[in-house]
Amino acid sequence: MKSLGKESRSSTLMKTKIFSCALVAYISSDLLFPEGKPQELFLSVYRFLKYIPWLLYQIWLANWHVLYLTFHPRMMDLIDPHIIRFQSKLTKDLSLVTFANSITLTPGTITVSVSVDGDFKVHAIDKVSAEPLPGEMEERVARAFGEE
Repeated sequence: MKSLGKESRSSTLMKTKIFSCALVAYISSDLLFPEGKPQELFLSVYRFLKYIPWLLYQIWLANWHVLYLTFHPRMMDLIDPHIIRFQSKLTKDLSLVTFANSITLTPGTITVSVSVDGDFKVHAIDKVSAEPLPGEMEERVARAFGEE
């Protein structure tokens, strides 16, 4: 029996990865590629790509805030964990998922649950982390997915 060389194994692995990605894209095509004009899809992708740098900046800011809380001498007084609940104006599934994931990616907040009708429960490490919710992040997600 002939063993596969390194090149053959890596080629097979790459083909398997590509096939898996294509299969997932096909299964979720109604979510990834909504019916409509191709121009709308490209516009949506463009607006989402504009959202990413803003989100990364928010993550950076939140990291500094959590670092401040962690090393502050009165850390136990500053940390006030609680769950906030709010109703989102977002209606599309992809918008709700993106918003929920954006909240979770931002240090100091975790999306506990989200319902189809936009009811969010979010755990926040302190009041400063909870204050901006839903706020600007929701507005930017709405803009990125054309829900203005």
